[in-house]
Amino acid sequence: MTYPALSQPRIVAAALIAITFGASPAFSQEENGKSFIENFDSMDRSFWYVSDGWNNGPHQNCTWSKKLVAFESGHLELGFSDEKAGDRNYSCGEIQTKGRYRYGTYEARIKTAPGSGLNSAFFTYIGPTDKKPHDEIDMEILGKNSNQVQLNQYISAKGGNEKLVDVPGGADKGFNDYAFIWEPQRLRYYVNGKMVHEVTDPSKIPQNAQKIFFSLWGTDTLKSWMGKFDYSGPVTMQVDRFAFTALGDKCQFSESVACQTN
Repeated sequence: MTYPALSQPRIVAAALIAITFGASPAFSQEENGKSFIENFDSMDRSFWYVSDGWNNGPHQNCTWSKKLVAFESGHLELGFSDEKAGDRNYSCGEIQTKGRYRYGTYEARIKTAPGSGLNSAFFTYIGPTDKKPHDEIDMEILGKNSNQVQLNQYISAKGGNEKLVDVPGGADKGFNDYAFIWEPQRLRYYVNGKMVHEVTDPSKIPQNAQKIFFSLWGTDTLKSWMGKFDYSGPVTMQVDRFAFTALGDKCQFSESVACQTN
């Protein structure tokens, strides 16, 4: 079942993202990145770019801050706190790959942040600032209901492909595994190793290589989508592991869904 009522706020946010990602430097990178696994033991600044000092538009109530990005005890930690930065009263964390990736298996083990008005996001994105159409694949957990993950794709800035899928036990109560397998003619989404959604309509499958993002951010304005903002203290999104397995490559760890499908 799709949720068309959710699409308009997300389209607005995505359009603003496409405009404001220009604050991030343009990197000349390989268009089809190689397979890798990241256990977040230490940050490789040649591989990861940390967003710092800007926001993605008026819908976002926090400023990206490198202070709220850390690799701690084998986890990526992205924070959200009431530290004023720039023209925002809150600060938040985001990282992105410098390289671009296309077809393959993308999988992350995540414990999300609680709180209405917050978004714990794992996604891929490319857009006009990279001289490419806006393509995107999303797995987002909204703090207003951490029992579900929202799936979505954008193709040339056209979205409206939202689907909500249950996360048994709650995404903010412990670590869960989120994955998607992106192929030229098919896109499959997984939660805890189980396929929960499949897209086979070619008009709804991105084709441009994209950067990989993890972010935690909040909003005062997108209430119908993300809920009323309700801050009760600093919170953290944690990522225990991320792996990308290019199509045809050996899976990167034993529990990977790529081991089952390749």
